[in-house]
Amino acid sequence: MHAEVSPKDRFLTVYGRKPVLEALGDTSLDIDKVVIADSARGSSLTEIRKAARERSIPVTSASAHRVKVLAGNGKQDQGVLADVVAPHMRPLSAALAEHPLPRRLLLLDGITTQSNVGMILRTATAAGIEGIVVPRKGVASLDPIVVKASAGVAFRAPVLRCATAPDAVIDLLEAGYPLYALGAQAPASVFDAELPDRAAFVLGAETLGVSEQVRELVTEWLSIPLHGGVESLNVSAAAAVLCFELARRG
Repeated sequence: MHAEVSPKDRFLTVYGRKPVLEALGDTSLDIDKVVIADSARGSSLTEIRKAARERSIPVTSASAHRVKVLAGNGKQDQGVLADVVAPHMRPLSAALAEHPLPRRLLLLDGITTQSNVGMILRTATAAGIEGIVVPRKGVASLDPIVVKASAGVAFRAPVLRCATAPDAVIDLLEAGYPLYALGAQAPASVFDAELPDRAAFVLGAETLGVSEQVRELVTEWLSIPLHGGVESLNVSAAAAVLCFELARRG
């Protein structure tokens, strides 16, 4: 018997009046429900209720505090949120129980800049990466800023959820995935290294890189050759190089 999947592993929560209205206007998105704070007022809320009614989407009321808790953002929710169904988002444990297993996975480790997370989701999805592991702790929340940076791809990206990056690494190694990480001084180039058919690739934080707990479990380090005195790439740029090199290999 399978444990019930948490709503956090099924929905992306969009908050704020304009983002919610935009989501309601996109008929390609499946919206589970809209929640409006019982103290919220304004003409935009009338538009939201009308748009939800036209699509037969349930609208419920909750206290302003409850809306803030559900949104995970106490300053920008504007008293309204919508739970958007993310059809390809599921727990990492579910992906690791599949047969066959996904071939290539990305793991985000400590990436806290929302625009970077959004761009990585867009790039990895475009390159055909089968799963992007986004821990619930230590990585930027999948909020409207991430969705905007991904140009909406975040809703459809193959996101795999877990508690933390170290938890994910343990599960991945137990499932037979070697773990590769990018490092500027690594002798093996991402373009030349022999890679197995099934592997996981970790992308570290913007300034600190791969966390110490994950670093200890890396199977092999890979570098991206750089020229012109450039020491490193932004993590989303490095992700793009990696993802499309994996796509090129087929």
